[in-house]
Amino acid sequence: MTRQNDNYKSVDVMDLNDRRDLDAKNRRQSTRTRNPRNNNMNRNRRNVNDFYDEGLKAKRGKNLNKEFAIITYSFLILFICLTGYLIYFVQFESEDFINNSYNPRIAHLAETTIRGDIISSDGEVLATTQVDDAGNETRVYPFGNMYAHLVGYSINGMSGIEQEANYNLLRSNSFFLTKLFNETAGKKNHGDTVVSTVDSRIQSAAYNALGGNDGAVIAIEPSTGKVLAMVSKPDYDPGNIAANWDRYISDEDSSVLLNRATQGLYAPGSTFKMVTLMSYMNQNSHYDSFEFDCNGSYDIGDYSMHCYNGKAHGHENLLEAFGNSCNCAFSEIGLGLNINDFGVFSNKLLFNQTLPTKLSNTAKSRFNLNADDADSTIAQTAIGQGETMVSPLHMAMLASAIANDGLLMEPYVIDHTQNDQNKPVKNFKPSAYGQLIDSQMASKMREYMRYVVTDGTGSALNSDAYAAYGKTGTADFSSNVNENHSWFVGFAEDWTGRKIAVAVIMEGVSSGNSYAVPATKQIFDAYFTY
Repeated sequence: MTRQNDNYKSVDVMDLNDRRDLDAKNRRQSTRTRNPRNNNMNRNRRNVNDFYDEGLKAKRGKNLNKEFAIITYSFLILFICLTGYLIYFVQFESEDFINNSYNPRIAHLAETTIRGDIISSDGEVLATTQVDDAGNETRVYPFGNMYAHLVGYSINGMSGIEQEANYNLLRSNSFFLTKLFNETAGKKNHGDTVVSTVDSRIQSAAYNALGGNDGAVIAIEPSTGKVLAMVSKPDYDPGNIAANWDRYISDEDSSVLLNRATQGLYAPGSTFKMVTLMSYMNQNSHYDSFEFDCNGSYDIGDYSMHCYNGKAHGHENLLEAFGNSCNCAFSEIGLGLNINDFGVFSNKLLFNQTLPTKLSNTAKSRFNLNADDADSTIAQTAIGQGETMVSPLHMAMLASAIANDGLLMEPYVIDHTQNDQNKPVKNFKPSAYGQLIDSQMASKMREYMRYVVTDGTGSALNSDAYAAYGKTGTADFSSNVNENHSWFVGFAEDWTGRKIAVAVIMEGVSSGNSYAVPATKQIFDAYFTY
């Protein structure tokens, strides 16, 4: 009985516990049923939590999408930039790299291509390659010395057009069947012809105008920048360059290989008064009111400035002082300038910087003047002496800009290339550097430069066929008063609007109006009489 009672009691205890658990569960359920507000609150809490979680996920997704978009667009922009640069490089820069003399591709082209011709704008052959029966090639220059520095040479290095157009001369754009036949037969293709901007008649006139004098001539078409003529003396025969090479490079006093037109640096003499005048105009709005009494000399402390041959010009306004090339008047003008502004303006006119041109190996003109320099140094600089040095190319570019309403076109010497059937391959278009001076100042400079010819030191250039403008100059370079550099810088135009700008320098002669002016007249006459 006891065991049974114990068993029964045990079962009753277990049932009692189950009942308690069940009752607790029922109470919880009844509580939820009796309190729907609590149920809604709990449900709302869950909904808020779920919404918050979804918001975080959406925000993270947006951030990820934004970062992905930034990365995608960044790579897209880089790709577009690289593609654009590649197109630009292929179109504009690739030939400069290919034309490098260290490029092995050029040597390979020379093995498969006969070097092309160089001709003038009017069709004269300036350089060609002759091939004998044995296949030996000889570079021939029909005009000898006349185009030496312009055309250059292609043996023992390169210079001139031979260097600038090396790749074009060794690239063949012959008819593809002709090229296929030559390659099959083991023959060389003919290289393209380079047509220069140079006019043979102007070149011949410039070459003859210099005569036996050392110096340089460069002529430019102001509206395009085309180089119409370029002469430098002493000169050489490009056809004999190999035979004379050792002599040319071993003689320390020899400057035969120097292209004086682009690389020569000279004291500008009175042609620099163009720069001084423009700087004076730039700093003084009432420049036309300038007056000066010239008695032939101008004392600056212990230093005395003299006009050419001690000539007294008397009472002058600014126009007359420029036309007379009065050293005394321009000494006073120079001393009245703000020197810092003078330097800034000169730099704007391309001093102390690389000239904007397609021509290679050009010299930088130098202008160096400080506010604390002696008055005598300032006066000398103002008239084109002192430490100032210029190249003929630079001076021709200044004249060209003045003739072209202040807009400077970059000088270039290659007009186009064509294949052996005379079909155009590539055109070299004019390129504007920008406004060197404003059109108002350019107009005023033309007035002053015209007066030099009509009433001043350049009167020998008067002609019925054209109107000439310019500035003469005589530059001292030694203690011998009878040995000077003779300069003329200017331009001319006819009644149809055709223009030509020039810079002429003749070394070791006399005054500008005695040598450089007559030489310039020969060039102008040749240009306007055909």
